[in-house]
Amino acid sequence: MQQYLTPSRFVDSDHPGVIEFALNHRDNGATPLQQAVALYYAVRDTVRYNPYVFSRDPQTLKASYALQAGQSYCVPKATLLAACARHCGIPARIGLADVKNHLATPRLLELLRSEVFAMHGYTELFLEGRWVKATPAFDLGLCEAFGVLPLEFDGRTDSVFHPFNRDGERHMEYLRDHGQFADVPEAFFFGYLKQCYPHLFTGDDALPAGDLRSEAAQA
Repeated sequence: MQQYLTPSRFVDSDHPGVIEFALNHRDNGATPLQQAVALYYAVRDTVRYNPYVFSRDPQTLKASYALQAGQSYCVPKATLLAACARHCGIPARIGLADVKNHLATPRLLELLRSEVFAMHGYTELFLEGRWVKATPAFDLGLCEAFGVLPLEFDGRTDSVFHPFNRDGERHMEYLRDHGQFADVPEAFFFGYLKQCYPHLFTGDDALPAGDLRSEAAQA
């Protein structure tokens, strides 16, 4: 279990900014479960979800980078939650999976040339003797823009994604689980993405700038 409590390259739980964030949001004096829940909501809503900031630069996978940037996509947000949990003595690891119908606009789907969002990241936390999934990706403001109920987390039940939106339409389906890792497996992560989206690995190292919120409003 020690590997899930120790700072690592991307889950940099020893970074001063991550430590400060964890201490400010963990709900001092609470149980580990209550601290985990408080940290989940802090990460979910403090760091805005923006897939357009994806970059081939490994540094952008760090928990501290997501925190400093104030916006990121699912994997760095998952590393941030894991880093905060580890600093508070809660074992945490990173999960990766392929999903379909990720909250996306026509522009983003056209850019990816696929409905499959590969290497979607989530966090697993060891609470009350078992691993529990938590997915802090989509912040409250983004969910409101898309008409999707925000994903809640109680520390006892796996929190992945609601299969339906407010209108009863399916919007999320898990296709393949790649497993759980003590840290983001850099070579596997980028190698698999290159296999899925080869066109994104030519030229510039980032996607064109965009904002899902404004795109949702125009849809």
